[in-house]
Amino acid sequence: MHTHNRFIQMSALALGIAGALAFGQAQASGFQLKENSVKAMGRAFAGSGVAKGDASVVVNNPATMTSFEGTTIQSDVTVIDLNASFDGGGYAGVGFGPVSGPLTGSDGGNAGDVTPVPAMSLIHKFDNGLTVGAMVSAPFGLKTEYDTGWVGRYHGLTSDLKTVDLTLSAAYEIVPDRFSIGAGLIYERAEAELSKAVDFGSALFANPATRPLPFARPQARDGEAVVTGDDTGIGWIVGLNFRPTDSLTVGLSHRSEIDHDLQGKVDWTVPTDVATIFASSPTTSPLFRDGKASAKLTTPSITTLSVAYQLNDNLALMADYTETDWHSLKEIRIDFANPDPDSVEDFSWGDTRFWSIGAEYKLSEAFTLRGGYAYDETPTTFATRTPRLPDEDRRWYSLGLTWNMSEHVEITAAYTRIEPDSPKIGILDSQGHALFGEYSSDVNLFGIAGQYKF
Repeated sequence: MHTHNRFIQMSALALGIAGALAFGQAQASGFQLKENSVKAMGRAFAGSGVAKGDASVVVNNPATMTSFEGTTIQSDVTVIDLNASFDGGGYAGVGFGPVSGPLTGSDGGNAGDVTPVPAMSLIHKFDNGLTVGAMVSAPFGLKTEYDTGWVGRYHGLTSDLKTVDLTLSAAYEIVPDRFSIGAGLIYERAEAELSKAVDFGSALFANPATRPLPFARPQARDGEAVVTGDDTGIGWIVGLNFRPTDSLTVGLSHRSEIDHDLQGKVDWTVPTDVATIFASSPTTSPLFRDGKASAKLTTPSITTLSVAYQLNDNLALMADYTETDWHSLKEIRIDFANPDPDSVEDFSWGDTRFWSIGAEYKLSEAFTLRGGYAYDETPTTFATRTPRLPDEDRRWYSLGLTWNMSEHVEITAAYTRIEPDSPKIGILDSQGHALFGEYSSDVNLFGIAGQYKF
């Protein structure tokens, strides 16, 4: 049977990895996680790089660490409650004539999840103006998971990305209490798992030699592909903090891109009768076998301008403007160690802007109230949007409160409601799976943090 070319083409399409490392309606654009500070979340991250008393500046703007005294330890936990549901349908076997028909399956259920995102930071200031800090945080990632038999299964089932950063930073006061600079080294660990259904029925129908088989029909023989991988990478962050007056503070920070070469494996699930067909030819027998796989990923650079203005003893106004350079994510290419050719899918994401305004009001010596609003752009367009990232522009509404229990201990809580626009999907893959519809989604963030100073 001359099935080799068709099966090779099918292998290249089997994963469609383009959403592999970009998941769901994350609470920042693309697959970015901003949740490294409950205090900042209470202001919708306005003033994230200049706010005094927030140890997350280790990663948000290391230059601001010089505003601390002594030693500060801070622990934050944000619980992300993501809800995303699909309403739509599609067709399988488009171009296959009379055997084409509607995609079968459910709407996928709630593709979101409840995910805790922890962070921990430490800052120590020496008497000579030098300040050092360390922080563990998760800047990228999330998980979405659809029901196994959902209508869009050929475009994605499970997408799970975890990144953990260890950032070591230092800052120095060039002009005491007026101007400081800072820099940090980032050690990042990334782990990814993704899966999707594989329509072997369509692959067999596409080849005249196997078309007469009774199961050589679109959606008649589904398999599955699961790819896992991990890697570590190194990046850096720099920042400055400038106080031209006692009331005004301006901060600027830049986080670098981080390159990853994810190494892992692919696990195939192939129906028994389909596997028998592959095994009957020496040219197709090596295909769709478990083996090693790799993929390159570059996380984007991030530049943030933060401003804070102390209006009076009780009220401070703040703002943030952030640009995330998603253009570094041109494509995702999966390289298989087995004869299966590379799986390549175009991203072509655009850079995004995030801006926020917020305020802090000191109710008393014990309590400080926060609030904020933010607007966050998506890097995707209709042409590049997939079920792995049904992303759209979104608005943030935030509230927070800090309780100063004593001179050394404080507790902070915050809540954010994120309301995205309704993203629309309209995609056609090379196997003739056409999927179209609309998502409805929302995100609730619940955070609590503790800080100890000595």
